[in-house]
Amino acid sequence: MGLQARQLQTQKLAPRMIQSMEILQLPAMALQERIEQEMNENPLLEQQEIDPLAPDDADDSLPEKDTRSESEKELVVDNEHDNQEDFERLQNIISELPNTFDESFRRSSGGMQDESDRRHDLMANAVSRPESLNDFLLHQLAELDIDDRVEQFAERIISTLDARDGGYLRTPLIDLLPQSHQSEDMEYAERGLAVVQSLEPTGIAARSLCECLLMQIKRSFPHYEEMQTLIESHLDDLAENRLPQIAKKTGYSIELIQEVRAELHVLNPKPGAAFMETYVPNVTPDIILERDDNGDYQVRLDDDRVPTLFISDYYRKRLQDPNCTSEEREFIKSKINGAQWLIDSIEQRRSTLTRVAQAIVEHQKKFLDEGPESIEPLKMQQIADKVGVHVTTVSRAVDDKWMQTPRGILPLKRFFVGGTQNEDGEDVAWDTIRIKLQDLIDKEDKSDPYSDEKIVDELKKVGMNVARRTVTKYRKRMGIPSSRQRRDWTLAKR
Repeated sequence: MGLQARQLQTQKLAPRMIQSMEILQLPAMALQERIEQEMNENPLLEQQEIDPLAPDDADDSLPEKDTRSESEKELVVDNEHDNQEDFERLQNIISELPNTFDESFRRSSGGMQDESDRRHDLMANAVSRPESLNDFLLHQLAELDIDDRVEQFAERIISTLDARDGGYLRTPLIDLLPQSHQSEDMEYAERGLAVVQSLEPTGIAARSLCECLLMQIKRSFPHYEEMQTLIESHLDDLAENRLPQIAKKTGYSIELIQEVRAELHVLNPKPGAAFMETYVPNVTPDIILERDDNGDYQVRLDDDRVPTLFISDYYRKRLQDPNCTSEEREFIKSKINGAQWLIDSIEQRRSTLTRVAQAIVEHQKKFLDEGPESIEPLKMQQIADKVGVHVTTVSRAVDDKWMQTPRGILPLKRFFVGGTQNEDGEDVAWDTIRIKLQDLIDKEDKSDPYSDEKIVDELKKVGMNVARRTVTKYRKRMGIPSSRQRRDWTLAKR
């Protein structure tokens, strides 16, 4: 052990910079929540909120959004001095601002009633929550006249079923029995399971895929016995398209196996999935893409719902009050600094996001004009160099942000894609290669499908040099089966 003297250079982020990065990363909806939180914590912050329900010909006497924010930027409070000059300048700003609580800005009682009616209509027309799988089964169970103990076990089984898992029973029956269970309890549990499996949808509470499919086939099916045989003994072979092996083991013809497999596709391997609530996120675009008179794309930040913030007129006047105590003065100074930091961070977010989005649009103009097949490779570092910011700033700017384009609402990250070079040295995006890959699969001869090596050769013919492992990776990501699984054995036999 010993003492050493070392000189180190470290970099620390100031609180103001941290706040600026946090604000930049927030999407529009989250930014509104952040502003509400800051306003609850900082009494000096006030907002000029735009009513989304107000008509377009609203009162034009309201102050302009940019005018007030620019005035606020001139205020600088130094905690180490009296700031007399700042307060005098502040007093001049106050005299030019309208009274925040002017009665002319208040809505009439009729206007407030109309808004209340509109909100009530929105709530009344909202989509109700769909019935869950458990509720659907319990309602059917309540209509049955069965033994109480059997019903108790049936309810316990239903409580373990999950629509996200397809409605399978993953919990062993032994685990559903009481801790001090009797030998007859297992009998009641099995009877309870039989009751649940008799409910709709057919195949519910199955303990395996095989059991689920067997519960759904009926003797009225044309190939009932063949279906039962394939389900019980050859599901893996069917999944891998090993039809010749099935034919060899069962004696069935390839044509018969094809017919039975087509009938099996009618069955539902996940009967409970229909009750799964599909979450559709409410996407609000942060950026609107429009064409100007020259046909060029121009981005516009859609922040009309983000209120304009300014520092309270009351606390400004309070600083001029000779009765203001030193403690109160220090409190107001610190809150003014916090308020000004937030206002500056929001303005910085607006500027950075607009410049980043415009640079992205200029690079991907061909994609916007012609479609996904024309997207060009783009890295965040390229946009960072063009805008003049750090790459992490670009990453935060595009995170969870959406743009309304002529091709729909797209996430900003959609415009960043990797790529490779063709034989002519031109950049080709991976999305373009995937589209070409899908086109090759769609047009191939199903009696002799392309192997991954053959796909590599076909891509080379159009100038795309791609490794076989890359083709395999993208084929799997796109959900395309292997060449053996894509083979049509009926055509191959011919």
